[in-house]
Amino acid sequence: MSTENPWQTLSSEEKYDNNWIKVTEHQVINPSGGKGIYGEVHFKNIAIGVLPLDEENNTWLVGQYRFPLKAYSWEIPEGGGPLGSDPELSAKRELVEETGLVANKIIEIQRMHLSNSVSDELAIIYLAQDLTQGEAEPEETEDLQIIKVPFAKAYQMVMDGEITDSISVAAILKVQLLLAKGTL
Repeated sequence: MSTENPWQTLSSEEKYDNNWIKVTEHQVINPSGGKGIYGEVHFKNIAIGVLPLDEENNTWLVGQYRFPLKAYSWEIPEGGGPLGSDPELSAKRELVEETGLVANKIIEIQRMHLSNSVSDELAIIYLAQDLTQGEAEPEETEDLQIIKVPFAKAYQMVMDGEITDSISVAAILKVQLLLAKGTL
């Protein structure tokens, strides 16, 4: 089985660029030999997700309206970390910004690529424990609701389709598995 790139790029043209993403259109020859186009979204930040979990197995969810979905979404605390920066520091910063929680223990539990058919976006998910409550410091673009719920409720929200954000779903399912295995 070959893992070589079967695509041939004939030319590339930047179509859009802002502080967060760059969109490039590539003229290509596809794996079957046909000519076509391929759009690629390059992300300028790493997607960061942080699942806080206290000693009683409670977690915090953040609710906000998501413009691209035209819908309200419940999620774990999330944000971005600049490429080349320490993602763990970005995770700690996002947790404080969105919930006011300071984590004295934080561990990486998952890396994943989001929508890898059109983008290079990398997500890193952390579990935050040994928590101290402080004041949230949301960004001006964030109008957040924060709720503390038993982790079992967050898991049920995933299973019932109430939480659909991919980073949140992956984090909650991963932590559920770790709890079931007794490794947390």
